[in-house]
Amino acid sequence: MRAYLAINERSRRGRTLADNVREALAVHGVDVVEGDGALRTGGFDCVIGAGGDGTAAGLIATAIERGVPLGIVPLGTFNELARTLGIPLDIEGAIHLIASGHERRIDIGRVNGAYFVNEASIGISSRITRLQTPELKQRFGFVGVLGTAFQAFRHARPIHVLAYDDRDRCERFRTIQLTIANSHRFGGLVSVEAAAIDDGWLDLYSVEIDTALEAFPIAYAMIQGKPHAVPGLRTLRSARFRIETRHPHHIVADGEPAGFTPALFEVLPKALRVFAPQ
Repeated sequence: MRAYLAINERSRRGRTLADNVREALAVHGVDVVEGDGALRTGGFDCVIGAGGDGTAAGLIATAIERGVPLGIVPLGTFNELARTLGIPLDIEGAIHLIASGHERRIDIGRVNGAYFVNEASIGISSRITRLQTPELKQRFGFVGVLGTAFQAFRHARPIHVLAYDDRDRCERFRTIQLTIANSHRFGGLVSVEAAAIDDGWLDLYSVEIDTALEAFPIAYAMIQGKPHAVPGLRTLRSARFRIETRHPHHIVADGEPAGFTPALFEVLPKALRVFAPQ
C-alpha cells in the first residue's frame, strides 16, 4: 500500500511522535510519500492524517476527488472522529487498522466549500477557535480549551438568525451558539443518541440563553446524549440548512475557519471512505 501522509507537527503530540508514526507505517508495509509535490503527483492508494480532527478534515477533499480512503492516526486533543468511528487512539492500533484495509462509508458536511465530519458552528465555539493557538493546546491541552471557553462565554453576544431547512421552512431566533452537526459526537464531550455519522442528516443545535447558569442543564443534557426538550436549546434536523444572520459571523468547521455567514450547510451522504472497524 502506498499512502500520502500528512502529519500535523503543530498538534499536541504530532511533533514528538511524527517519527514513531513513520516507523510504524513502515513496519506494517505502508510506503509513504509526503509534501505538496507528492500530493500533486498522486499515485497513492490512500491518504493518512496524523494529528487532530482538523488534520483529517484537511484531507477530505483529496480523498473524495481521488477516490481513495482516508486513514486516521489520532494525535490531537479531542480526536472526535477517531472516537466516533471506533479507531484505536494509540499509534500501533490505528496503523494496524489502516494496514488491514477495513473500510466504511460516512457522510460529510460541507459549508462554503469546506468539508467537515463532526460539526460546523458560529458563536462561542468560533470565538474559542480563534482564541486558541497551537502553542496553547500543546502546553495546556484540555485545560487550555476550557480556559478559552470561559473567556469566550463572557464576551458572547446574541446572534440574530434565520434558518431555512431543506423544505425552505424558516425559523427565526437569537442564539449565542449555533452548531450544525454531521456526527453524534462533537465538542469534546457531546454524544447524542439519536444521531449518526452515516444517517444522511444534519442536526442543528441552537443555545438560546441569557445567563451562564442556564447553560448547565443544556450542557448536562448534551453530555447525556438527550438534548431534546431542554429549555434554552432548539433542535432541528434537515439534509441542509441555509443560515442567514443580521451581520456576517465567522464559521468554523471541525475547528478550522470556514468563511462567514450567510452560508449553506449541506450533507453529502456516504461521500467518504475511511479506514474503520467494520
